[in-house]
Amino acid sequence: MPTRSPSPSTRPRRCSWGTSHDDYLEYHDTEWGFPVDDDQRLFEKLCLEGFQSGLSWLTILRKRESFRRAFADFDFARIARWNERSVLRLLKDAGIVRHRGKIEAALSNARCAVALREEAGSLGAFFWSFEPAAVKRANGRNDGEHVAISESPESRALTKALKQRGFRFVGPTTAYAFMQAMGIVNDHTKSCDTHALVEGARDRFKRPRLPSDWKG
Repeated sequence: MPTRSPSPSTRPRRCSWGTSHDDYLEYHDTEWGFPVDDDQRLFEKLCLEGFQSGLSWLTILRKRESFRRAFADFDFARIARWNERSVLRLLKDAGIVRHRGKIEAALSNARCAVALREEAGSLGAFFWSFEPAAVKRANGRNDGEHVAISESPESRALTKALKQRGFRFVGPTTAYAFMQAMGIVNDHTKSCDTHALVEGARDRFKRPRLPSDWKG
């Protein structure tokens, strides 16, 4: 007996990009927008957003496991000790994006991340300090609106702060995509079923805080 397709009323409602390819479904439903405070995961995403520059996220998503193997699961304290020989090794790895500038930036950014963790206590505390004020988060995105929004005042401020600390490949658009993915903003459209799930996760999420003597 043929399997009946679910009726339109029972199908999950998703952001339009989340249904544009099968590879996006799980990422959209279980990762994108859910709040993250783990330093290693935050560094991974920042690096992958840099590697995405000029490419599609689908390309990076399909290579993500290869990136994790190549970059020691994005253990930035370990990567910070890598050198030119490491760059040459990575340039031979067909499983990742073999762009010298982006690879060198990932190694340099790892050293910056080590220094930032010492400065701010954790990467999570630093990144979450750029979360938009509650009044700006209240309504969520209308259908299609997040497609047109590629940066924000907060992502520009984050870019400025990162560049002041030596980070590379961290422009405002990259920073905004990072904030979307890590749940610092919830950009699931209001009609998307995952929007409410993300909001619930964000309500329960205990935000990491900067030290009381933080100078900024």
